[in-house]
Amino acid sequence: MTERFLRNRRNVTLTIDERARLERSVAEVRYLKSRVCAVRAGERLDRSLLLVEGIMCRYIDHRGLRQIVAIHVPGEFVDLHAHPFKAVEYSIDTLINAIVAVVPHEALDEIGRDQPALERKLWHSILLDASIHQAWLFRLGCLDAIGRVAHFLCETNVRLLSAGLSNGLQFRLALTQADLAEICGLTSVHVNRVIRQLREDRLCTFRSGIVDIHDLEHLKHRAKFDATYLYAGDPHGTTVF
Repeated sequence: MTERFLRNRRNVTLTIDERARLERSVAEVRYLKSRVCAVRAGERLDRSLLLVEGIMCRYIDHRGLRQIVAIHVPGEFVDLHAHPFKAVEYSIDTLINAIVAVVPHEALDEIGRDQPALERKLWHSILLDASIHQAWLFRLGCLDAIGRVAHFLCETNVRLLSAGLSNGLQFRLALTQADLAEICGLTSVHVNRVIRQLREDRLCTFRSGIVDIHDLEHLKHRAKFDATYLYAGDPHGTTVF
């Protein structure tokens, strides 16, 4: 269940014992259907969820104004910072069928007492979350429509590649155009035009839930994408993506 957690991240790797300890901390495994709410904003939380399979999103909904503020792929905790806060300020939904491992906060407290090195690695994943959030702010604030979609696809490619779910040029992404619109701050109509333009420019194709990248370097250039913030690579600090 935890084999994808912090997989292929620079300067951090879990030992066999640490991964076994994290596995033992899982209290239950839940199978969630697509488009259901797993966590509601403001609810009292005594556990955090590790995404094993599927795609989930964080979103803020204020009186009908809804914005996706994060996407999570397998191997990522979707709400780890609920551990100290015991609540989150956003809701979390599944976007496709998902499997999550439930880790009680009591078990995380025990890890903090018994295995401080593993606790630091859990905090590493929270800091990685923060790094991704900063990149999302850059994307929404500085890029045009094509750049926003291209940047999101480049980022998702690297995150899935780290998890072993992309070959670097093709990956499954079962999101709708409405999802992409919400992620990129666009309308569905605009996203449709952007996807068509990316295809006509022979940069990438997004069809039937599959992304095929035809020209990675030019797609990255169009997106102004630099993967440094994802800290993807081998545990010795070598960037490989």
